[in-house]
Amino acid sequence: MGNLRAEQSTHSDEGILKTKTDPRPRRTTPCLKSQVSRFTETRAIRKKHPYTPTQHTRTRRIPMHKIQTLLHQALQWNPTHKFLLTMLLVVFRLTHPTAASPPNIVWIVVDDMSANLSCYGESVIRTPHLDKLARSGLQFTDAYATSPVCSTFRSALITGMYQTTIGAHHHRSGRGKHVITLPSGVAPLPVLFKQAGYYTCMGSGLNSLDYRSQPQAPNRTARLGKSDYNFTWDKRIFDGNDWSGRDANQPFFMQVQLHGGKLRGASETSYARFEKEVSETLGQTTDPEAVRLPPYYPDDPIMRRDWATYLDTVRITDWHVGRVLARLKDEGLTDDTLVIFFTDHGISHARGKQFLYDEGTHIPLILAGPAIPTGTIRQDLVEHIDIAALSLAAAGIQIPPQMQGRDVLSSNYQPREFVFAARDRCGEADDRIRSVRSEKYLYIRNFFPKRPHLMPSNYKDGKLIIQRLRRLHADGMLNPIAERVLFASERPPEELYARSQDPWQLNNLANDPAHLQQLQRHRNALNQWIAETKDQGPERDEVYLQEVEDQMLSTKNAESREQFRRNSEIYQAWRAMGK
Repeated sequence: MGNLRAEQSTHSDEGILKTKTDPRPRRTTPCLKSQVSRFTETRAIRKKHPYTPTQHTRTRRIPMHKIQTLLHQALQWNPTHKFLLTMLLVVFRLTHPTAASPPNIVWIVVDDMSANLSCYGESVIRTPHLDKLARSGLQFTDAYATSPVCSTFRSALITGMYQTTIGAHHHRSGRGKHVITLPSGVAPLPVLFKQAGYYTCMGSGLNSLDYRSQPQAPNRTARLGKSDYNFTWDKRIFDGNDWSGRDANQPFFMQVQLHGGKLRGASETSYARFEKEVSETLGQTTDPEAVRLPPYYPDDPIMRRDWATYLDTVRITDWHVGRVLARLKDEGLTDDTLVIFFTDHGISHARGKQFLYDEGTHIPLILAGPAIPTGTIRQDLVEHIDIAALSLAAAGIQIPPQMQGRDVLSSNYQPREFVFAARDRCGEADDRIRSVRSEKYLYIRNFFPKRPHLMPSNYKDGKLIIQRLRRLHADGMLNPIAERVLFASERPPEELYARSQDPWQLNNLANDPAHLQQLQRHRNALNQWIAETKDQGPERDEVYLQEVEDQMLSTKNAESREQFRRNSEIYQAWRAMGK
C-alpha cells in the first residue's frame, strides 16, 4: 500500500509507513531496456516460426548442456571422441536453429487484495511462495488498476482497453435489458489466443480445490472461473476450465481465478468460519493485536479482527498459488510458462475498493517465466491493461492497433508519464471519479463533490466494518482524521497528494499555491486523457433506471432488494437536483 517502491515497510505507532532498505540482492531499473534483449530475441524467433492450430507438434527440447553431459558420461573412455562430438553438436545448433515454441500464459487473478505481500513490504505476515516467484522473476512496485471494482477491472483487463472507452465502466452493467457490445475491432483476449492455436481456460488452477481453496464440489468440476464482464460475450471463447483438457503439446492461456480478500466475508459469522479454515490449513491465524491499521480507521477490536482476517486471506492465496506453481513444476511446464500474478484492485474497505486512493487501486504485479529477467524490480508506472498487451506479445501474437494497454517488456517501450483510473456507478451508488498519477503526485477529480464519501451503498453498508464505522461516527468516537476523511458531508472537487510524503493521502494540496503548477499539470493531463480515450461518462437517467431494475431482479434477499431500491431513489433525487 502506498508507494512502497523496492523497500520493506514497518509501521510507526501512528500507523504511517516507514521504510528500510530491502537487503535482498535484486536489480532495480526504471524501464528495464537492457534486460529485455532475450525476450525480443525469443519473440523474433516465434514470429519467424509461427505456431499454427494444425501443428500441435511442440516437443520438449532437452537443453544442449544436458545433451553434452549425457554424451560425455557415455564417452569418458575416449576424450578425443568426446571433444569431436561436442564440437559437432555446437555446429549443428548454430546451423540448424530450432523454432521456439510459444509459451503457455498463466494469469493468477485475485479478488479484493492490495499489495500486502511480504515482498512488497508487509511485515505482519509472510507470503513465501509469492516472494519466491518475485525473486525468480520481475516485480513491479507501481502497478495500478484502471478501475477499483471487479467487473469494470475485468472488462478492461480482458480487452486491454480502458473500461471508460468501451462503455463497460459501470459496475455489473449490460446484464439485462441494457445491452453493451464491444466496439468494432475490440475482442476479448481468449479470442485472439484461440486464433493463434492456444487452448483457453479459466478455473482454479487445481483439480482438487476450487476458487475458494476449498475441496472441489463434484457437481462443479466443469465450472468456469470468474469472468464478470460488462459486455455481451460468448462462453465458447473458453475451451474449458483447466489446461489438462488441451491437445498434446498445445500451448494454453489459463486464468487462475481466486477469491482472495472475499474469503473473509463481511460478518462475525463469516470471520469465524474462515478463521477455522485458516487454522486447519495453515496451523494458526493472524493475531489482531499485531495489525497496524491505516490512520483513518479507528483502533477498534472489530476493525482489527477484520484486518487480521483479511491478512489471512492473503496467506491462503499465497498457499494456493504455491500449489499451482508446484503443479506446473510437477508437469514439467515451468520452463515453458509465463506466470503473471496480480489482483483486481485493493482491499474491500471504506477507502479501498471502489475508490481511487492507493488503498483501492495499487496492486501487486509479478511476472516469471521464459525470457523474464530474474530478481528484478521495476519502479515505473504501469496500468493493469498492460498485462493484456504484454501477454499477446509474449505469445508472438500481434497486438491490435487500437489496444490501449502497452507491452511494457518491449525493447522500445517508453515508460508512462501518467497512469489513469476511473470509478463510476457501483450497484445503485451513482458516482463519477477520475484520477491521474505521476511519479510524484496523485490527482483526483470528484465530479459530484456535493455527495459524501461514504454514500448510501447496499454493498458497502452490508459489511460489518462499515456498520461499525457508522456507529462510531454516530457516537462521536472517531478520531479527527477518520471524521474528516470518511464522514465529511461533501468532497473537494479536486484532490492532490504528494505520493512519497503522504502515502495514505491525507493532506490535500489542491488549494496550496505552492503546488498550483502541479495541479494544473495533472488537471490538463486528465482532461486530455478523457478526450483522447473518449471517456463515455455518466449513464443517462433512463439507463440508470434500467440497470438498477435489472440488479434488483437478480437480488434474492428481499431486505437487501428493498434497501437497494430505497438507495436508488436517493440517487435519482440527487440527479434531479444536480447534486
